[in-house]
Amino acid sequence: MQETKIYIPSNLGGLEAARSYQLEVEEVFENLHTTEQGLSSQDAFARAQKNGRNVLEHPEEESLLMKFIGQFKEPLIVLLLCSALISLLLGELADAIGIFLAVLIVNLVGFIQEYKSEKSVEALKSLVAHRCHVVRDGKAQQIDAEDLVAGDVVLLEVGDRVPADLRLSDAISLQIDESILTGEPEPSHKFHMKIDSDVGQVAVADRKNMAHMGTSVVNGRGKGVVVATGTDTELGHIWEMVTSMAEQRTPLQEKMDQLGKQLSLLAFGIVGTIFLLGALQGKPLLQMFTIGVSLAVAAIPEGLPIVVTVTLALGVTRMAKRHAIVRKLPAVEALGATTVICSDKTGTLTKNEMTVRSIFTTDLIEVTGDGYGVRGDFFRRGIKLEPKEDPHLQELLKTALLCNNAQISATEGRVLGQPTEAALLVAAAKGGVEDLRHHFARLGEVPFSPTTKWMSVQYETGQQQPVYHVKGAVDRILERCNTTCNDRGAIIDLSSQKRKIILEAAEEMGNRAMRVIALASGTNLGALTFLGVVGIVDPPREEAKEAIAEVRRGGVKVVMITGDAKETAIAIARELDIFDGGSVALSYNDVQEMSEEQLAAQIDDVTVFYRMAPEHKMKIIEAYKKRGHIVAMTGDGVNDAPALKLADIGVAMGRTGTDVSKEASEMILVDDNFATIVAAIEEGKSIYNNIKNFLRFQLTTSIATLSMVASSTLFGLPLPLTPIQILWINIIMDGPPAQSLGVEPLDKDVMKKPPRDPRKPVFPPIMLLAIVVSAVLMVVGTLAVFYTFLEGDTRRTMCFTTFVLFQMINAFNCRSEDKSIFKMGLSNNKFFSLAVGGSLLLQLAAIYVPILQGLFDTESLSLNDLFVCLLTASSVLVLDEARKYWMARGRLNNPGTAVHDPFGLFGTGGKVSLG
Repeated sequence: MQETKIYIPSNLGGLEAARSYQLEVEEVFENLHTTEQGLSSQDAFARAQKNGRNVLEHPEEESLLMKFIGQFKEPLIVLLLCSALISLLLGELADAIGIFLAVLIVNLVGFIQEYKSEKSVEALKSLVAHRCHVVRDGKAQQIDAEDLVAGDVVLLEVGDRVPADLRLSDAISLQIDESILTGEPEPSHKFHMKIDSDVGQVAVADRKNMAHMGTSVVNGRGKGVVVATGTDTELGHIWEMVTSMAEQRTPLQEKMDQLGKQLSLLAFGIVGTIFLLGALQGKPLLQMFTIGVSLAVAAIPEGLPIVVTVTLALGVTRMAKRHAIVRKLPAVEALGATTVICSDKTGTLTKNEMTVRSIFTTDLIEVTGDGYGVRGDFFRRGIKLEPKEDPHLQELLKTALLCNNAQISATEGRVLGQPTEAALLVAAAKGGVEDLRHHFARLGEVPFSPTTKWMSVQYETGQQQPVYHVKGAVDRILERCNTTCNDRGAIIDLSSQKRKIILEAAEEMGNRAMRVIALASGTNLGALTFLGVVGIVDPPREEAKEAIAEVRRGGVKVVMITGDAKETAIAIARELDIFDGGSVALSYNDVQEMSEEQLAAQIDDVTVFYRMAPEHKMKIIEAYKKRGHIVAMTGDGVNDAPALKLADIGVAMGRTGTDVSKEASEMILVDDNFATIVAAIEEGKSIYNNIKNFLRFQLTTSIATLSMVASSTLFGLPLPLTPIQILWINIIMDGPPAQSLGVEPLDKDVMKKPPRDPRKPVFPPIMLLAIVVSAVLMVVGTLAVFYTFLEGDTRRTMCFTTFVLFQMINAFNCRSEDKSIFKMGLSNNKFFSLAVGGSLLLQLAAIYVPILQGLFDTESLSLNDLFVCLLTASSVLVLDEARKYWMARGRLNNPGTAVHDPFGLFGTGGKVSLG
């Protein structure tokens, strides 16, 4: 018996599978060695053995334990753990436990956030169909979708999820919702003819003879041959991009890494210097090592991770109230550094509520009202029109209503059905046309198809003959019309001149980015009466234009990335002030043909990208990053997931977004509103400022404490403070006053400042100089009190109190980098006022309560003593207020003013910029 030879082709896969739309159906069957009768079970089994199953394979996951341990690899965390170990070796058990608990809390929060973010992969897998209908062994049967192979023939019906990438061989009124891949809300009308293309690869949205894995059938039925399965599908390409992409580190995380390394060098430098000088002076080596290590541990701000976490968490809470849900804490701060926002159009910049804006009957009629609310007016040449008094308009709106499958729900503003039909339905309601669809008997419907480009519904209306109500492309409807209406509604012949006027009106609407639909009615589909043309738009959000203007004033560029055609995209971009005379718009093919270097060279001039594919969105983001930008990218579909993950800030839509896009993002917009991004950026900038204010406070007091103790130790002078007093100061430095700087309320002026450059240090040279000068003033002032006034414990008590007051007053300075404390007020940050007030009361208790006097080696001070302490400590306020005034005046009179740096301390070539 002769053995049957089975041909086993690989998946067409990749570009070859995608371009099967350019082949006739017969050619695709031939290439895959299959027929309309499908594969045999034996053939399908052999192909599955060779090419694998129709599944999205997931790389081996790291265990939860390893993920948790990985949180401890951050440089600052490692440094803190080292300081905890040193504290333990020196017998400072309380310090060691406190530092370790702080590290544990911070890492638990980070671990939980990372664990949640891994859910994007599971969301993608849920899009793969579980069961499907195929033709095997010449008969229809149901199988597991993962058993599909290239060459299988799949049957599609309403409600099916497409199980693989198919080249359609049959399409009967077939409509597929491809929004997860294309972002376009309207279902795609499918056909089986090949597509001729001279422009290279065609975007997914234009592959009308293809059905892609994960999309859904919403109308009609069809049949297609499998050309790609698993990771070779369009969904599979997105899967591979998402699963292979490394997590993006935010600017704050980068700065914390840098700070950890710098503090490590500082700590080792302190230990080494003190140990070496002590050895040269002949002091006991163990004593010098202990002093050096103690000072090094004091230099490390163990409160920083807690402040960062608490500040970000409070920012997340505030942002949630402003309709932005943050999934990853560090992303909050990164928003403040954003320089480019790549935004989807539909639903984010626009309302995603199609609206009839213009109607042409015998002349142009403008319609007011946006969205699906049924309130609105009609105007002809600027004069309000009563629609019920215009019989021609009434006939057009009647046809718009009857040739329609959408429905208005009982709740005003909610519509069920396709957006375009919903817009026509709402326009009819605005015009006072009664919904007669349930009064008339519907005799039949010819659905819209890409071939005919029109739709008709036939009704029995009680007249002698049934009436057809038709809508569709203007040229196709005109072909079927021989009459039209005059301004009184009477039927007249449709002359060539009248046709020309109609076509010009339709062209004008198209130039205004409107979707143009013609309407007609009659008893004969070949001899209809032309009723008019309707222009439909997806109106921009009213708040989006204002929000765009605000972020642009703050130095943030807004870019529109859309699947729309060029004319529509540019028209909307112009209306939103995104696109102007100097702007450039690039298409799918433009981006595809450019090298990464070419795109990066031009990208700063581009404000509109149209007909985009997911891989090109990633290319766009990479180009912006090459130019040094921090990129926020919005998206809602599966196709957006890789770009959302690659962007510095991925922003998903809460209402229309897929689970995949939400899980791949750092932030979710509950209301899908661009203006919410602006609010989030505002929060991000304020959060970073709060963290910087905390660091400024900590650095100033740390430098002052280290300088005072180290100088006294090295020069053999008596310590101005006792160890218990130093411990108390350290508690205050990391305690409530410091922590309260992290919860400073939103600064309303923050959006007037440009995005910060993440490549620059946290503190510019002029601010670092201010920190050092303030610290030196603290040391000089405290030592002046110590060596000038009374002897004994009273002198040390005054010194102790002066230094604490220096810190409290400096905390007020640190609430803002450039605003006077007299403008800040006390009521807007009650926690700060309570924290400082509480610390001052505790300091008074340490001075006057007998039991605490014994603990802190203090004595009661007179009012004159307290006045001297307060007067001395106030010098740091006077100094910083003068600095703020000087900088504000310099910016006002001469933006970009630089001060001289004669010794080149900051490597600026002799000058330091004020800004």
